[in-house]
Amino acid sequence: MVISLVQTVPLTGAVVVSTPSDVALQDARKALEMFAQVNVEVLGIVENMSHFTCPHCHQEIDIFSRGGAERTAQQFNVPFLGSIELVPAIREGGDHGLPVALAGPKSPQAAEFYAIAEKLMVQAEDAAAVATDVIEIS
Repeated sequence: MVISLVQTVPLTGAVVVSTPSDVALQDARKALEMFAQVNVEVLGIVENMSHFTCPHCHQEIDIFSRGGAERTAQQFNVPFLGSIELVPAIREGGDHGLPVALAGPKSPQAAEFYAIAEKLMVQAEDAAAVATDVIEIS
């Protein structure tokens, strides 16, 4: 299904999101290989749930390991867009239809989303500038 979709709809590119766990990274690598097969540029990789900061002692805990998505980005020579911390407020906001991004780029929970979006915007603009099969929607 995904392969037939990317073959019929022109895309600027794709973003691969993975936790840093080995099993999730195997799936991310398969996605990177699939996008390469269908000539879809990967604009970057994001590491989700990169770590958790204990609200009591403030120690960072690497629940799913850490840094695997960044290493995979280097291995596949694609940009690493950033990491998203495992924060209960992110899940709670999503569950209530109020994503943390609504708090703005200065919000501690939303800042990394905005930083990733900025990097992604640059990557997408660069990819679109050299694309030949652009459909403009106005």
